[in-house]
Amino acid sequence: MMRALKPNWASMNLAYWASGSGFCFLLVVFLSLVLFGCAAGPRYTPPKPNAPLRWHTKLQRGLNAETPDPKALARWWTTLKDPILSSLEERAVKGNLDIKEALARIREARALRGVEKARLFPTIDIKGSAQEKRTSAYSTEKPVGGKRRGEESKLYKVGFDSRWELDIFGGINRSVEAAQAELEATKEELRDVLVSLSAEVALNYVEVRTYQARLAAARVNMEAQRHIYELNLSRYRAGLIDELAVQQSRYVLENTEAQIPALETGLERALNRLAVLLGEKPGALHQELEKPKPIPVPPVKVAVGIPADTLRQRPDVRRAERELAAATARIGAAKAELYPKFNLSGTIGLESVSTAHLWEWVSRTSDFGFNIFWKIFHAGELRQNVKVQTARQRQAFIQYESTVLNALEEVENALVAYAKEQQRLESLKAAAKAASLAYDIAWDRYKAGLVDFTDVLDAERSLQLYQDKLAESEGAVTSNLVRLYKALGGGWRYMEPLAERSEK
Repeated sequence: MMRALKPNWASMNLAYWASGSGFCFLLVVFLSLVLFGCAAGPRYTPPKPNAPLRWHTKLQRGLNAETPDPKALARWWTTLKDPILSSLEERAVKGNLDIKEALARIREARALRGVEKARLFPTIDIKGSAQEKRTSAYSTEKPVGGKRRGEESKLYKVGFDSRWELDIFGGINRSVEAAQAELEATKEELRDVLVSLSAEVALNYVEVRTYQARLAAARVNMEAQRHIYELNLSRYRAGLIDELAVQQSRYVLENTEAQIPALETGLERALNRLAVLLGEKPGALHQELEKPKPIPVPPVKVAVGIPADTLRQRPDVRRAERELAAATARIGAAKAELYPKFNLSGTIGLESVSTAHLWEWVSRTSDFGFNIFWKIFHAGELRQNVKVQTARQRQAFIQYESTVLNALEEVENALVAYAKEQQRLESLKAAAKAASLAYDIAWDRYKAGLVDFTDVLDAERSLQLYQDKLAESEGAVTSNLVRLYKALGGGWRYMEPLAERSEK
């Protein structure tokens, strides 16, 4: 009865030794495949992003469509003219742990590419063995010379084994191509981390200076309110005013004091986060940044270029394109499994029953062969794997298109936020100035007895509110500029060499 075939048995493994017509036939087949064989799978063509000719957002408030200076974009934080910020950026790229992790992933990807490239070359192994064998005296039916004796044998071997898979259909080359693309994608991932790091350092630094400005304004207002409360208290005790003005001035003072702990908490968080970004322990920067400094002021003009420039500059778009290239190459590697594999193998060595004759020329052995291996029946596994890789390539392409759209969206939002916050800042400056003048007028009239304390109270509340909003808006303008530079993909060209040198 014929035995049923199993899928893992259904393969063809033909070995022709170097003799006779079989060798000639295989030689003809081999030469034909070498001359006419081609790499399996689709040939990769980088996609062209569908970028608009210009930004949808109207460029105003210093924004212009000029091409950014590559050197200025690479070190965009220097446009804020804050030496402390520049120092923090330099220190962050050397100490940040996310950078170190990304560099380790690059080393891993580079090693994996080396593993795939090694498959293109023959393998050579050395082997050696020494065996001593003795059989039982009762392993034979008749004794020798009237006595039963066991047989002893010795065998010594040493030699080289070699094997080479000929990449006729390009499966190995496609795997190398995929590994190379993955390595390049990992490099772009590092650059993306550098872009985010430079922006996060600047954002947290601006946040520190913003909290310091808000705290300074709150403390100044608190002292002024304390003076008013004490003045009202003395006037009340002298019988000049009623208790209502005293209590009003007191709750204004207490309300301002209640705001300070929240501002101090925000300042502490920003300082701690900044320290961690630099790879240092929380609290490491408190003494260094303890002295308040002005919020960095953006430059008068900012060049943003055109959308196509941004898409070429952004590491996340470049990484998505490289991941698409890797997915395309994996289709070829999967398709190559549908075709036969060709191997050259050989062994050269020495063999002897004694070590005395092992190294003699006549003890040499050799074995050479040409092998074909073809997976004939695997229940559709190989073709399904091709479909899997094709579907993954489609996913990678959709991810690339999504990354392009998200990049354009991020820049458009940053352009709007930067321009509109400047407009808001101008209005807040005018409002704060008017509130300060109104407060002075109300206070002079109150001291002259022309108005009651309610007018002073309203003017004081408005002044404090607008001063706090003004400090917030000044920080928001600079923060929005930082987000704009991040959206443009700035920072990595300068930081990348520093990060690589820090790991050597």
